[in-house]
Amino acid sequence: MAWTSLCELNELEEGLGKYVEVEGFQLVIYLHGGRVYAMDNHCPHAGGSMAGGHIVEGCAICPWHGWAFRLDNGELREYAAVTIPVYETRLLDSEGYSTIVQADLPDGAV
Repeated sequence: MAWTSLCELNELEEGLGKYVEVEGFQLVIYLHGGRVYAMDNHCPHAGGSMAGGHIVEGCAICPWHGWAFRLDNGELREYAAVTIPVYETRLLDSEGYSTIVQADLPDGAV
């Protein structure tokens, strides 16, 4: 796995998703409660773009049918066997520069 830069922290809006495509991955990045989360952008139910959704009670809500996936582990709130891949994130601070959001992505796109 490799730490990959996704966006600047100031590009994120609390509770809303930001679509990012990097190194063959289509991701959504969320800022919630001061923490940054990254997950695959496509809902496994019908392929909805999770970036169009929002956050409710620690879950990313798919805008198509309202399925709620936990930000911390990607599990569907009502049925843990259904998941969206999630990725560990970190913030990279450089003095005099914007804070960069990074995710630990596996080698090669899924």
